[in-house]
Amino acid sequence: MSPPRLARRTFLKTAAAVGAPWIVPATVFGATAPNNRITVGCIGTGNQGFNILKQFLKHAEAQVVAVCDVNRGSFGYRDEKQYCGREPAQKLVHEHYAAARASGRYRGCDAVGDFRDVLARRDIDAVTIVTPDHWHAVMTVLAARAGKDIYCEKPLSLTVRDGQEMVRAVREHRRILQTGSHERSNPVTRHACELVRNGRIGKLQRVTVVLPFWNTKGGPFAPQPVPPNLNWDLWQGQAPAREYCPERVHFNFRWWSDYAGGIITDWGQHHMDIAFWGMGVEDSGPLSVEGTAIFPNEGAKEPTRCYDNPDRFLVKMQFPNQVELLYFVAHDQKYRESITPEDEARLFSQTQADLPEKSRNGIMFIGDQGRVFVNRGRAYGKPVDELKENPLTSNAIRLYESNDHMANFFECVKTRKTPAATVDVAHRVITACHLGNIAIRLKRKIVWDPVKEEIVGDAEAANSIYVRRPQRAPYQITA
Repeated sequence: MSPPRLARRTFLKTAAAVGAPWIVPATVFGATAPNNRITVGCIGTGNQGFNILKQFLKHAEAQVVAVCDVNRGSFGYRDEKQYCGREPAQKLVHEHYAAARASGRYRGCDAVGDFRDVLARRDIDAVTIVTPDHWHAVMTVLAARAGKDIYCEKPLSLTVRDGQEMVRAVREHRRILQTGSHERSNPVTRHACELVRNGRIGKLQRVTVVLPFWNTKGGPFAPQPVPPNLNWDLWQGQAPAREYCPERVHFNFRWWSDYAGGIITDWGQHHMDIAFWGMGVEDSGPLSVEGTAIFPNEGAKEPTRCYDNPDRFLVKMQFPNQVELLYFVAHDQKYRESITPEDEARLFSQTQADLPEKSRNGIMFIGDQGRVFVNRGRAYGKPVDELKENPLTSNAIRLYESNDHMANFFECVKTRKTPAATVDVAHRVITACHLGNIAIRLKRKIVWDPVKEEIVGDAEAANSIYVRRPQRAPYQITA
């Protein structure tokens, strides 16, 4: 017999009740897959979602029983093979489990267009949420209320308030949430942060966080008919209703403030997360934030039809213990070709720091006795070179050890231990990125209270779109 389902309208109404007990994990009902596997529903199967699905299929302890996407099949203005809707994702799953299906050990994988159909199923233990940023909070909160454990891609949230709601829901319903900050499961990154935390570069003075550069000059884009494969209203969700154009979806949703915070939050969650790890401020945050940026489409005649997030910026943050963090994009050839000397001088006028790492994407920790650079499995610096001859002592600070991000998630689902990339830390990290966007847009310093998690003495900043924003019904988070 098929598992009972709840109508979407009823689901939204019921699941919105705080602490609603009507759904519990599938394991309570003994409804997990054969051999006690973790049953998974994958929400969002385009691009990164398809990559995450393929990674999940490699793990024998899990079994994918549903895929969900508002896009039925592949479509787009770029390589269509890179963007897969729910039906191609379902085909991939069926092919992977072909032998198990033939023997009757696997009943199949459903393909649905509405995430609420996944959350309403009692036979699903965990979900992946790999959607544009503006959907992360609503899906996470409802998934937690529905008793699902969650693998949520980064950036965690669209606003500070969204992140707070996600933390509250995960804690209240005692769910496991692993954020897609996969460098937390990279041993090279971990060892580099341990060197910093154990004083191998002396007293930490400055951190530079350098992101890759993406030129986002583009628009105005003409409206086009909505592709028949796409549920455009559901794709937009809580965001304002806009006319469809292909430049709003797939990879480029990042460059619209309706859906994301630009490169500042997109790659920012990855790199800033490692900065927080090395600094040891995972339960805190910056004390002040200021910044400036270039909006490549500023002054366009039709601004709502152009990318509207900045692509070149400098943000300066002050952290406890007098640590300064500088945050900008790498000065590669494309960057240099797209900026005037005057704009470059304006961006970096607020710091006199020597920045030899300007052109190198990654994180540089600078102390009074040395420095360590780390990025994606590569670490450099004298403390790194000397580690073999001078290893950390037995009583040294050791950080959370995970060498496989997906395996760590499944282990934590089974054991209920804390995962490598928690919702609490991810929220703290992305909050710093949101504050950078606020300081840039308001063109003034923001003072932040990391204990109360609120902006101090600036009502306009406290009501910025990166703190809170209206959410279009019926896709809003309700109490």
